[in-house]
Amino acid sequence: MDNKSKQKSSANIYQIVWRWHFYAGIIFAPFLLILAITGAIYLFKPQIEGVLYEDYYNVIEQGEKLAPSEHIESVLDQFPEAQITSYRPGEERTRSAEVKISLNGESYTIFVNPYTADIIGKLNEKDRFIDRVEEFHGELMIGTVGDRIVELAACWTLLLVITGLYIWFPKTKKSPFGVIFPRFKKNKRILFRDLHAVSGAWLSLAIIFLVITGLLWSGFWGTKVQNLTTNAGIGYPPSIWVGSAPESTIQTKDIADVPWSAQTMPVPSSDQYGGFVPISIDDVVRITNDENIYPTYEVIYPSSPEGVFTISVFPPKAKDEATLHIDQYTGAILADYRYENYKPLGKLMAWGITVHKGLEYGVMNQIIGLIVCMGIVLLVISGLIMWWKRKPNNRLGAPTGPSIITKKRVTILLLLFSFVFPLVGLSVIFVFVLDWLILRRIPRLKQFFY
Repeated sequence: MDNKSKQKSSANIYQIVWRWHFYAGIIFAPFLLILAITGAIYLFKPQIEGVLYEDYYNVIEQGEKLAPSEHIESVLDQFPEAQITSYRPGEERTRSAEVKISLNGESYTIFVNPYTADIIGKLNEKDRFIDRVEEFHGELMIGTVGDRIVELAACWTLLLVITGLYIWFPKTKKSPFGVIFPRFKKNKRILFRDLHAVSGAWLSLAIIFLVITGLLWSGFWGTKVQNLTTNAGIGYPPSIWVGSAPESTIQTKDIADVPWSAQTMPVPSSDQYGGFVPISIDDVVRITNDENIYPTYEVIYPSSPEGVFTISVFPPKAKDEATLHIDQYTGAILADYRYENYKPLGKLMAWGITVHKGLEYGVMNQIIGLIVCMGIVLLVISGLIMWWKRKPNNRLGAPTGPSIITKKRVTILLLLFSFVFPLVGLSVIFVFVLDWLILRRIPRLKQFFY
């Protein structure tokens, strides 16, 4: 291939990549804004909830705390029809205890003074602000359909980053301005271009990190990765079980909110011998404390006669993660699954998730996360402004170029990406059918989209 042909081929690839980048940006811009803004809010969950629920959380230290069973008894005295679902002792001397109940089809958290067993307040779980933010962030508050949309947007964000880096990457030696640093003294068009391209290059690795660690929680791709790690023997190890691993179709995520690595762990059954009665919450808390579990843990009550007490803890640092299953009759620890039991991949994922949430490195983690989220907002807005300024009347203003099937390298890249992220594959097929069979064949649509 001569020099001229190579240049033409390179130009065609550039146009194809730019076209995919353009369409992905236009389609998923609203979802990226939602993810960035809600993510920025969620980063500061401890501070926000500390202010919103200050009167519920804080108590005055008054000697020794009462037994957990007295906290439960106080709640049941006031709400006799309630079913206790979980108990959180509170990690500090000035922190209230929390008792979650199910009452008339609703879930509530009852805040109890651990020294007097007085009821401090009641909060409907539907009214927790940060929980609604998290729900909007993860599934747009529309359940499974929203989860799939968010997952698809996240996957296409990876393609946006890859195609954006290709477009940004300097083809010849240039000044660092416009590549590494924005050109603030140029005209507005160049400034918005640099704000978009240069900022995107700087933030690319951080965005990829956030997307991958966020996808671990998705209902489709994340679940597949969980099952793959378990089936490959790099999930929970047999050594966490007291005796043989249980043959159970119930997974831990079905009965409790637990760390990612423990979600697919099968739930063991309690021994049901005649005359046995469940151990008290006092015994469960004592057993848990004896195991040196990080003090922000929650005790999830068994929901059936064969069920177990489950201990779940989401600590600030991944190394303190733990999930325990305790026999509700004997108090035996049936499973004890902690960070040190994780395989290297599991440890990496646990660390990535806590960093994603802004927990692992304290306030600095939150600040860096906020900068990345605001950077994503800048990328979206600057990209939309660039498009709007160059958009012709009565046309979309998409970059022109040949069909994707004319360039094998681009096609292979998309096929590989679609193999790793199946939802992307489905959307690529849809886009291809739309582009090749409809948009290019109907004159009015072709005029608008090209």
